[in-house]
Amino acid sequence: MTTTRTEADLLGELAVPADAYYGVQTRRAMANFPISGLPLSTHPELVVALARVKHAAALANHDVGLLSGDKTAAIVAACEEIESGRLHEQFTVDVIQGGAGTSSNMNVNEVVTNRALELLGRPRGDYARLHPIDDVNLGQSTNDVYPTAVKLAVHAAATELLDAMAELRGALAAKGREFTDVVKIGRTQLQDAVPMTLGREFTAFAVTLGEDEQRLAEALTLLTEINLGGTAIGTGLNAHPDYARLACEHLARLTGTPLVTATDLVEATADVGVFVQLSGVLKRVAVKLSKTCNDLRLLSSGPQAGFNELRLPKVQAGSSIMPGKVNPVIPEVVNQIAFEVIGNDTTVTLAAEAGQLQLNAFEPIIAHSLLKSLHHLRTGAQTLARRCITGITANTEHLRRQVRESIGLVTALNPVIGYEAASALAKQASATGRSIHELVVDAGLLTSEQLDTLLGLPATTPG
Repeated sequence: MTTTRTEADLLGELAVPADAYYGVQTRRAMANFPISGLPLSTHPELVVALARVKHAAALANHDVGLLSGDKTAAIVAACEEIESGRLHEQFTVDVIQGGAGTSSNMNVNEVVTNRALELLGRPRGDYARLHPIDDVNLGQSTNDVYPTAVKLAVHAAATELLDAMAELRGALAAKGREFTDVVKIGRTQLQDAVPMTLGREFTAFAVTLGEDEQRLAEALTLLTEINLGGTAIGTGLNAHPDYARLACEHLARLTGTPLVTATDLVEATADVGVFVQLSGVLKRVAVKLSKTCNDLRLLSSGPQAGFNELRLPKVQAGSSIMPGKVNPVIPEVVNQIAFEVIGNDTTVTLAAEAGQLQLNAFEPIIAHSLLKSLHHLRTGAQTLARRCITGITANTEHLRRQVRESIGLVTALNPVIGYEAASALAKQASATGRSIHELVVDAGLLTSEQLDTLLGLPATTPG
C-alpha cells in the first residue's frame, strides 16, 4: 500500500504520497486541472528554467543576508539536480492551468524544498526547517518567477530551433550547388514562365530560410529583459532593494544569457508583447517552410502523371492498397507542423489580448503554445533536412526536355527577336504542338547552338 504524509495549506489538510517531492499545493493543482494530461515535465526547458530562477534567488537572498548559508547550500544543490535533469517526474501539474502559473511556481517550490530537506538530513514535509514560501520563494512572486522562467525556456528552445534551421539551410544550399547546371522551366501561377536552373530554385529555398533565422535571432534579444524582483505587480514589495540586481546577475551567469532587469517592472509584469512578437516570427517560419514543402510535393508529383522534376527519397511504402506507391510523407508532416504553429499563434494572440490591469493570467497557455511550436519546428526542420533534402535527386533529362518544349522560351527571346515576333511564335507553337526550339531554328531566327547558348542548355540536337 502507498503510504502518505499529511500537509496543510489555507484550505486545510491533504494527504500527499509519502515518497513525493511535491506537496499539498501541487496535489491540489493536480486535482483542479485535469485538462491536457500533459504534466509540466512535458517541457523540460521550463522545468530547468524554474529551477535556475530559484537557484539565482537563493544566491541573491544569501548575498543580502536574508538566507542562511546551510539553507542556501541545500536549495542550490536541489536546484542543480533539477537543472541536470533529475526529479523532473515530480513536476506533475498540468501545463494548462489557472492562476497565472502559480501552480507551476508552487510545484517547483515544493520539489526544491523537499529535496533540500533530504540534503539537510530532514524528512520531506518538515517545513519548519525549510519552507517552500518563506525560504525557497523568498523575495518572489509567481508573477515575476513564472514570466522570467518562460522567457528562459523559450530562449533555450529557440536557440535549438536556430541550430536546426541552420542545418536545413545548409542542406538546401548544398542542393543548390549540386543542381547549378540543371536547367528547368520556371513557373508563375502554375504556368510556364521562363527558364531557370534547379540550383537557383533550391538556393532561393535556402535564402528564404536564412531570412527567417535573422528574424528569429532578433526576437531572441527581446527575451533577455526580465521582471525578476518585481514580485506581485512590479513594485518589488517584500524583496530586498538589492535583490533584483543580484538575482539578475546570478541568473545571467547560470544561464550564460545576457539578461537585464526591465527598467519599468510594473510594465514588464503586465506586458507579454515579446511572446506575441516571437509567436509571429514562428508563424512566419512555419508559413514559409510549409510553402517550400508544398513546392517539393508539387515538383516531385507523379511520377508519370505529375511534374516529375524531383525524386524525393523513398522512406516508406505509401499505400496499403496501391502497390509501389510512395508518398512525400516528410514534406507532409512539416506541412502539418506549420498548421499547428499557425493555430498556436492564434492562441498566443488571444491570450495576450486577454490580460487585464497589472498581470496577464494566461501565460501558461502562452508558454505551452510557444514551446510546442518551437519543439515541433525544430524536429520538423531536422527531419526535413535529414530524411528528405539530402537525398533529393533531379530528373535531369525530363527537365531539359520540358525546357526545349515550353512556350515559356519565347520570353527569353524578346531581346533578340522582339515581343511581337515572340508572341507570334508562342501562338504558332500552341496551334501546331511544335516546340519553340524547333520553330525558331526552322524560321532561321537562330541556330540550334545559338538558342541553346541563350537558354543555358547543353548544345544538343532537340528531339
